[in-house]
Amino acid sequence: MVDLHVHSNYSDGSFTPRQLVEYALTHNISAFALTDHDTTAGLPEAISCAKELSGKVCEANPKGKTLEVIPGIEFSTEYEGRDIHIVGLYIDYTAEHFARHLDDFVASREARNEKICALLSEHGVPVTYSAIKLRFPGAVITRAHYARYLLEEGCVRSMSEAFDRYVGDHAPCFIPREKVSPAQAVSLIRSVGGIPILAHPTLYHMSTGKLKDLVAHLKEAGLLGIEGIYSTYSVSETREMQGIAKEYDLLISGGSDFHGDNKPGLHFGTGYGKLYIHEDILDNIKKGLLQR
Repeated sequence: MVDLHVHSNYSDGSFTPRQLVEYALTHNISAFALTDHDTTAGLPEAISCAKELSGKVCEANPKGKTLEVIPGIEFSTEYEGRDIHIVGLYIDYTAEHFARHLDDFVASREARNEKICALLSEHGVPVTYSAIKLRFPGAVITRAHYARYLLEEGCVRSMSEAFDRYVGDHAPCFIPREKVSPAQAVSLIRSVGGIPILAHPTLYHMSTGKLKDLVAHLKEAGLLGIEGIYSTYSVSETREMQGIAKEYDLLISGGSDFHGDNKPGLHFGTGYGKLYIHEDILDNIKKGLLQR
């Protein structure tokens, strides 16, 4: 079993990269892609930890299993007013120009976070960006971190309430981000040798025609795959997404979109209990990488 869409606490997940590695080694997961939002900061820890523990019989790896950590990322982009996510697999995250682009994303995100803090203070939740960063050291701060902060401070009773009352898309403390286009994200991933994947298309609530227009547009830009297996898909949605992949000659990828405690009930590797991504999915992606 593999999982090609996983988040750590370097973006909006709750597991450290090392905890993800240890979980994979004890839960029959042979490979996973760490795809944090707009950052690769967790990759060195995850990759080095996998190398340290793979094949070694120890408490964290009682059966001496091997594990592949795939260097990845998930870009948040905008297309016709919709939030579209592009996952990159097997990226060269050390490339200098790639790092510069990520620095620009971070600067934009930090300016947004300062504005969110100001709005929260105006709405009766006095908080500074410094306090948020201190609470979540090393993380790329997202709205999930604000929701967690509000929950821990007793301002709300649940993460969903925090989004509904404060930081959700239609809530009073929401600030939109400056975003690249999905075509730009595809191009950037291709420029560092990666495989660009259109993530969870059903979540965009597009008509089939509109979705196919997007796929055709991104295919021209260099899109190589689509998530044909995902935690929330119904049987018919899985069939439809895999049919679109076949129609546009795209690789099929799949993942849980695991976020730890920030998505309760959604498990690493198995999603909501029925997810299973066979190693053949990853083998086909590797073949696509070699054929580029």
